Amino acid sequence: MPADFNGRWEMESNENFEDYMKALDIDFATRKIALHLSQTKVFVQNGDKFETKTLSTFRNYEVSFTVGEEFEETTKGLDNRVVKTLVTWDGDKLVCVQKGEKPNRGWKHWIVGDKLHMELTCGDKVCHQVFKKKD
Repeated sequence: MPADFNGRWEMESNENFEDYMKALDIDFATRKIALHLSQTKVFVQNGDKFETKTLSTFRNYEVSFTVGEEFEETTKGLDNRVVKTLVTWDGDKLVCVQKGEKPNRGWKHWIVGDKLHMELTCGDKVCHQVFKKKD
């Protein structure tokens, strides 16, 4: 049985986010605003089907996917690119690979206790975010 990601998760820490955003070519003003925001992640999981929301006072982002099924994702509100996205399970970790103009792009989610960890990767830059369960 895969991990249960259902619920609302509030950001506690956000390490190396600016370098990650620079790797995505996000402009200076947007980076400065984004660095001061606290994000909330909301997961609705039904087996291998996910609906996810990343919420902040500046921008929101929603994406739905089924583990193991590649889809075209438009990262509107993030870096506004079109990527081919594939999310798979690696044990209890969700692992996402995004193919597009930026190399080595993707993310990983995993849970330890009441904490959701997210690792964002673009090129050689890695951002590590930690969220605490709020349900």
